[in-house]
Amino acid sequence: MLAYAAPAPFDSARHLFEIKWDGTRCLLFHKGGDLRLQNRRLENITHRYPELAGLPRQLQARNAILDGELVVLSDGLPDFSKLQQREQVADPTKIDLLSQTIPATYVAFDILWLNGVEVTAQPLLARKEMLTGILRQTPYLIESRFVREQGRAFFQEAVSRGLEGVMAKSLTGPYLIGRRSRLWLKIKPRQEMVCAVIGFTPGSGARQGTLGALLVATPEGRGWRYRGRVGSGFRETDLKELAARLKGLAMPRAPLAHPPVIRGVQWVSPELWIRVSFQEETNRGHFRAPVFERVAEHDRRLPD
Repeated sequence: MLAYAAPAPFDSARHLFEIKWDGTRCLLFHKGGDLRLQNRRLENITHRYPELAGLPRQLQARNAILDGELVVLSDGLPDFSKLQQREQVADPTKIDLLSQTIPATYVAFDILWLNGVEVTAQPLLARKEMLTGILRQTPYLIESRFVREQGRAFFQEAVSRGLEGVMAKSLTGPYLIGRRSRLWLKIKPRQEMVCAVIGFTPGSGARQGTLGALLVATPEGRGWRYRGRVGSGFRETDLKELAARLKGLAMPRAPLAHPPVIRGVQWVSPELWIRVSFQEETNRGHFRAPVFERVAEHDRRLPD
């Protein structure tokens, strides 16, 4: 089940509010002591997390399917960069070592199946009670706790502690397998920065003849710092206007000392400035989940 984005935090007696964990979404299948972890791409990723092999023993059920998030916790907070280290390694010997030095935790927040019965049609609050009833928490398995009604205060507390955001979920809603629904709402803080466009990729499909994504950078010393590709947030009029303006700024080489290798990119002179919102910066200084906001003609300094 997937969520829609909410524009702002809110209070509601019809919702519960829980942490939005910054990790890898994962279904946990437990049957007769066997464990399978499956990501959103339907891949079996159990082998990547040998430290979680004992999770079925922490579930007081003959069989169950849980929904949750795989995270790596540092000082009690999810560390997405460390989780990426885990997911990018394929060598079994290195996986074993990382399972000891950077252990993962499964954070359970929902249940789909319990002791041979599908429970997706049950209201969320009932499913939460079922989950609490079978789960024995350990450092490798924890339950995502929640609050009711006080969504704004919970959001502010989560953000102040450095968390990704919160989820607001209808207390009475069913679990809709594979569907995006407004019964679940994700609420995340976002940052903004003004960037120069240094290149673009051509559009395809519905964007044929306009733009696929903008490559952006910010000033750094006498040069530029690459910030990544921005491919969402555009209206059709934005795409046409930007494509027309960038056409006259084409240049044969990237205005970067070490440009990324991107197929089909057209480099441009960094004269067009745009405002970009994003979730956070990666350890390489790239934007996570960047979104085009607007052209920023008169605001060329880095804000905030």
